[in-house]
Amino acid sequence: MSREAVADFLAEAIRDGARGVALVAPGRAWSFVELDADVDRRAEALRTEGAAPGRAWPLTVEADPAGIVTLLALWRVGATPVPLNPRLTDAERGPVVEALSAVRGGAQALLWTSGTSGRPRGVVLTADNLRWSVRAAAGRLGLGPEDVWLASLSLAHVGGLALVARSILLGGTLAAWGRFGAASASAALLGAGMPGGAIRPVTHMSVVPTQMLRLLDERGDQPPPRTFRCALIGGAQAPLALVRRALDAGWPLALTYGMTEMTSQVATATPEEVREKPDAVGKPLDGVRIRIVEDGEVLVRGPTLAAGYVGTDQPLADREGWYHTGDLGELDADGDLRITGRREERIVSGGVNVDALEVEAALRAHPAVRDVCVVGLPDAEWGEIVAVAVVGIEGEFDLDELDAWVRERLSPAKRPRRWHRLHRLPLNVNGKVDRERVRAAIAGGA
Repeated sequence: MSREAVADFLAEAIRDGARGVALVAPGRAWSFVELDADVDRRAEALRTEGAAPGRAWPLTVEADPAGIVTLLALWRVGATPVPLNPRLTDAERGPVVEALSAVRGGAQALLWTSGTSGRPRGVVLTADNLRWSVRAAAGRLGLGPEDVWLASLSLAHVGGLALVARSILLGGTLAAWGRFGAASASAALLGAGMPGGAIRPVTHMSVVPTQMLRLLDERGDQPPPRTFRCALIGGAQAPLALVRRALDAGWPLALTYGMTEMTSQVATATPEEVREKPDAVGKPLDGVRIRIVEDGEVLVRGPTLAAGYVGTDQPLADREGWYHTGDLGELDADGDLRITGRREERIVSGGVNVDALEVEAALRAHPAVRDVCVVGLPDAEWGEIVAVAVVGIEGEFDLDELDAWVRERLSPAKRPRRWHRLHRLPLNVNGKVDRERVRAAIAGGA
C-alpha cells in the first residue's frame, strides 16, 4: 500500500501567501500567523505525549478550535491523525484502536467508514488525495480565500476533514462553533458571535440532509441572508422533497455525491444546476471519472481514490483502476449523475427487484410524512417483504391512509407489508440513517 509523508497544510498555506482570519469562534479570531503559533505549541505538547512521524494517533475531538488545532498540530508533527467520533462507545472505539497497531508508515489521515452497509473499515487517505479533493471542489464551486466555512461536520467524517483542508489550503476562514446545532448554525449565518466588525458571516456550509432539515425547521423556511452563498449537501441521498423545500425557501444548494474512499466529493451540482435538475448530483469533478455498469452500479476512479483499507493490502480498485461503490445510478444525456439506490438496499420480493429509495420517495410525497426508511425483512413466502418505519409531521396519522396512498403509486411487490411508527429515525455517528437499527426496530415491534 502506497503511503506518502504527512503534509503540514497550514505551513503550506502560509508559504503560499494565506493572510487574514484563519479561524473564528464565538468571541475570538485567529489570523493565520496566530493559528500557526498555537499549532506550534500544541505540536510540542503532542510530541511530549508520544506523537511522532509515521505514528497513527487516535483522537476524539469536536469540530471546535481545540479539535482543529490538534488536527493541524498532528500534521505538523508528521503523525497520522485518526479522528474518532465523540459519540462512539468504548465497545465501538476499542476495535478501531486495536486495528491501528498494524498500521505502519505515514498517511495524511485514517478515517473509519460509517458502516451503513457492513462493518466499518479504516480508510487510508494521503496528502495528495486531499490536495486533489480541495482543487477539484474549488474549481467546481468557485471557492477562494473570501469564503467563511462553518465547521459543521465531525472531523471523523470525510466531509468534515475535507472542509478543514479546503479552508486552510485556499486561505479561507473556518467558523468553529463546535458540535452542529440548528440554532447556532442559523445565528452564524447572520454573523452572531463573530468578534469585531471586520469578520464576515458564514458564507458556506457542508451539511447532511438531516442537518438541512433541522435548519429549515429552525428558520421557519426563511431564506438565508444574501451573504450566504452555498449549502453543500452530501453524506446521504438528499430526498427530493427536502431539496424542493429548501429551493422554495431560497437556499443556494449544491448537491454532492461522494464517499470516504474517494476523499469526499465525486460529483457535485452547483446551485444553478440544482435549480435546473433538483434530482441530480451533477457531473464528476475534475480528474474523476464515472462509469455505470450493466447492473446499474456506479464505478469511479481518479486521483482522490484512497490508498487502501487499514489492515489489508487488498486494493480498493479493480485491475482497471475502478472502485465499485455499491451505489446504483444513471448518467443522463448531459453527463449528470443521478443516484437511484444501493445494491445492498435492493429488496427482492417474490422475484421482483424493489429499490428502497423509490418506495421512500413515494411515501415522502405524502403531506403527513416527515421522514421514512424502507428496509427488507426475511419472509418465508416472498423471500423478502418491504417494511417501512415512518415519522409523521405532527401528532397521530393514519397508516391505512398511507397504505392507500402507495397502492395508487406503486405496484404490488413494492408496497410495504409491515409498518412501524417512530418519533425519529435512528442515525449512526456520521449522521446517516442506521438501517440496521431500523430493521431491528421493525422486526422487534419496538
